[in-house]
Amino acid sequence: MTISVGDKIPDVTIKTNGPDGPQDISTGELFSGKRAVLFAVPGAFTPGCSNTHMPGFVANADKILAKGVDTIACMAVNDAFVLGAWQESQNAQAFTMLADGNAEFAKALGLEMDASGMGMGTRCKRFALIANDGVVEYIGVDDKGVHDSSAETVLEQL
Repeated sequence: MTISVGDKIPDVTIKTNGPDGPQDISTGELFSGKRAVLFAVPGAFTPGCSNTHMPGFVANADKILAKGVDTIACMAVNDAFVLGAWQESQNAQAFTMLADGNAEFAKALGLEMDASGMGMGTRCKRFALIANDGVVEYIGVDDKGVHDSSAETVLEQL
């Protein structure tokens, strides 16, 4: 079942980049007690994600944070090393990068997709959500393009 407005974000341990390399991060702890924006992409370095989705959040990060958001996180079904390189290439140092290498968080959210036809295996759908103390206030999922999950749409929802 797909996560919806009013639902609590599931607590899953995934990876993020730490000063000494990949480290565990609990999604329950990450979103607890904070207003947060989470956006997810099917894959780092893919065209739509690198040319449209991530750049929109980079360009609007200050505006999003100014609306009372404590954390902006980006998630993909990639490993922490790939997400670290993508973060650097996109100048996205203000974001917490969430590496869901086994798609466990995507599956817990009900937002996994089968991209095996494109040789990419299980991935995450493109989405964005706003959560307050771990409870979803807004969720936008895009099956094609970047609209409901765009930084501009998130800003409108804050």
